Amino acid sequence: MTQTLQLTEQLLSMASVTPSDGGCQALIADRLRPLGFVCETIESGPDDFRVTNLWAKRPAGLTGSAQVASKSIAKTLVFAGHTDVVPTGPAQQWDSAPFVPSHRDGKLFGRGASDMKTSLAAFVVSIEEFLAAHPAPELNIAMLLTSDEEGPALDGTVVVCKELQARGEVLDYCIVGEPTSVEKTGDMIKNGRRGTMSGKLTVKGVQGHIAYPHLAKNPIHRFAPALAELVGIEWDKGNAFFPPTTWQVSNIHGGTGASNVIPGHVVIDFNFRFSTESTPESLQKRLASVLAKHELDYDLAWTIGGLPFLTTPGPLVDAVRDAIRSETGLETQLSTTGGTSDGRFIAQVCPQVIELGPPNATIHKINEYVKLADIEPLKNIYRRVLENLNQAETA
Repeated sequence: MTQTLQLTEQLLSMASVTPSDGGCQALIADRLRPLGFVCETIESGPDDFRVTNLWAKRPAGLTGSAQVASKSIAKTLVFAGHTDVVPTGPAQQWDSAPFVPSHRDGKLFGRGASDMKTSLAAFVVSIEEFLAAHPAPELNIAMLLTSDEEGPALDGTVVVCKELQARGEVLDYCIVGEPTSVEKTGDMIKNGRRGTMSGKLTVKGVQGHIAYPHLAKNPIHRFAPALAELVGIEWDKGNAFFPPTTWQVSNIHGGTGASNVIPGHVVIDFNFRFSTESTPESLQKRLASVLAKHELDYDLAWTIGGLPFLTTPGPLVDAVRDAIRSETGLETQLSTTGGTSDGRFIAQVCPQVIELGPPNATIHKINEYVKLADIEPLKNIYRRVLENLNQAETA
């Protein structure tokens, strides 16, 4: 059994449903400290939703635990991820216990196998192997972990990033271990993500008897023309890296439950997934103009879940592409598709952020798994990225 597989199985055996860390971060910290990492636990959130975060950093130019040639100008590479997992769903529907690592047909099963405990194990072992070969590297190496990525994400990575920013900590490169691959490890990486912004729109009317509509004002009928217009809007055309911005309604709530009552209001929940071609302000302004055009009486509350970020080809993307090519022979595809990740917070304090992890076909599903054949290549890719960036610093 390889070191990566062994550590992955240890992490999988720790039940860490959001916001619980299940002891994962302590296990990882115990592996990092002997390598010269200073490990700091940052807790946040209310007592009934306490979140555990780990910030660990090893300065450049260390041999073991004694600094020999630290460079204040050394670049910092951060490995970032989350130890929390989503709930298992009905345990009886799993072919094996969700928190008991199990092997079948060349696959490792367990909640978090793909999202994202394999990546966490690969981070740690890649660092161990890299430092064994390069005991005094030119890079600062750091790790940022949270137990609040699958949850509200209010007390996790965003809190750590704000703290690092307040300290004046400079981050240069970040690899987030999200499961980005499709068929084989390394065939796709995320070099950006769309922003997300939600709205809760309450259109007001006048409640009344359905047989006397002239004495009422049906908010659903009044909103319908605006809805049709909003559905047809081209918000932007996207760009070379992002698809066009989309607007989608997720829920409509209206009515009293009685079939003979015109409702007094209707509530519409909607969401923008937006590219770097739009801003929250521009989208809010355009939507408000449609509502005003249709003379609606309404209340509207906005929630910005994250801004879009983009890392164009450069030092980090080049180092990752070369690592993937050298390890697997694949020419990786750059993509910004999919949902949000904690990369949206890190990108506010780090100019180059990419996401790279194993295939994502089974994430959040019953019988989540990672193929055994994908584990070692992932660790080797992470190690090669370290080597590539370190070599660039010594050139």
